[in-house]
Amino acid sequence: MSGKVVVVTGASSGFGKLTVLELARRGHTVVATMRDVEGRNSGVKRELIQAAKAEGHVLQVLEMDVADEVSVNSAIDHVITQHGRIDALINNAGTMPVGITEAYTVADIERQFAVNFFGAVRADRAVLPHMRAAGSGLLVHVTSLMGRVIFPFFGVYSASKFALEALAEAYRYELSSFGIDSVIVEPGPFPSNLLPSSPEPSDHGVLTSYGEVAAIPGQIKDSSSQAQDTPNPPRPQLVADAIARLVEATERRPLRTVVMPEGMDFGVERLNEAVTPIQNDLLGALGMSSMI
Repeated sequence: MSGKVVVVTGASSGFGKLTVLELARRGHTVVATMRDVEGRNSGVKRELIQAAKAEGHVLQVLEMDVADEVSVNSAIDHVITQHGRIDALINNAGTMPVGITEAYTVADIERQFAVNFFGAVRADRAVLPHMRAAGSGLLVHVTSLMGRVIFPFFGVYSASKFALEALAEAYRYELSSFGIDSVIVEPGPFPSNLLPSSPEPSDHGVLTSYGEVAAIPGQIKDSSSQAQDTPNPPRPQLVADAIARLVEATERRPLRTVVMPEGMDFGVERLNEAVTPIQNDLLGALGMSSMI
């Protein structure tokens, strides 16, 4: 199905940028949102608009800071005023801290959750009244394989993605009677700017106390860059393709979609398969099987 109005957060790079271009190619009206569209990201804005225009597609770039509720509500109101509806919201904005978990202060973690978790909370709450009124809609929450399994030194990132998984799944059940799908996309280790731009922990005293262990996060960043510099690096376009298929699905979508580079499954598919019947049994025991 074409012609849907889709809002994508965090569209200045990575999965978000690829997703808006893919959805525009498929004939959807795409609103790419990001921070600082007239400053730091002005070049990205021009690039996206020119790319879509060259192929005759509809793509709009709009200012939205998911860490700012006023900014989120203003952007969503603008889309509704201009297009009359929002058929799908892609919650993609995020940052990836990699470091000694203890060395991230409460303020560090609050800043990260403001984007990775509360950013989706703000965007979901802004669009849901319109979707419920329309009796249809799609919320896509881009999490990570680290929203299901734990890698050392990614504790803060995983915590935000575990939280986002819980939010998305609760919405899945509670919104089912309104014709709204809430789904999760779990990407694996694809090339992106998340690791190079990883926020550093602020507590240097803790870092010093960890001795040689404190060097491991930097080694992870270096090895990740080297792993992507191969003749056949993992293709992040696979994530954009998966999101586009979810947007265009005509039946109820699966709760979770795992997108991994070949040979890098990490057992997430098996974990999802194992947990699903337990969760469904719980809903049955609560008398809520209709929400499955």
